[in-house]
Amino acid sequence: MNNLHRMVLSLGSNIAADVNLPRAIQKLGEVGKVETISSVWESESVGFDGPNFLNICLLFLTPLAPVEFKEKIIRPIEAELGRVRNSEKNAPRTIDIDIVLYDENPLNTEFWEYAFVIVPLTELLPDFKHPVSGERLSAVAEKLQGQVWMRKREDVTIS
Repeated sequence: MNNLHRMVLSLGSNIAADVNLPRAIQKLGEVGKVETISSVWESESVGFDGPNFLNICLLFLTPLAPVEFKEKIIRPIEAELGRVRNSEKNAPRTIDIDIVLYDENPLNTEFWEYAFVIVPLTELLPDFKHPVSGERLSAVAEKLQGQVWMRKREDVTIS
């Protein structure tokens, strides 16, 4: 793989998460290099009444651009793992994969508002500057953890 780009991906599941997160990581490893994986974090469902989510972030290497990666890699993996997309974007799901950073460039600042993204991401890049506030991620994560319920799930192994 020449000309590799470094992505940070956020993965979440609240349907058979202990099965679907490892399967998604395995599928990603078949099409690129998974460098590092954060701890598993449990958080309450946001925007929809449903089961709690398990979330992780991972550093990933790929030769693809974000749009191509989303179309050729993310969507097929989500579909294979049973993700059903409908009008309720926050409905329970088997897997959700989002690109948070591409070559250290934030892609969607909406992701940067959520503890379920920031807290696992901080394990991987604690000194990275938040794209909106300019604060170190570790400081932002500390604030967010004081505002929402989250817990590290050391009992869940995914790699």
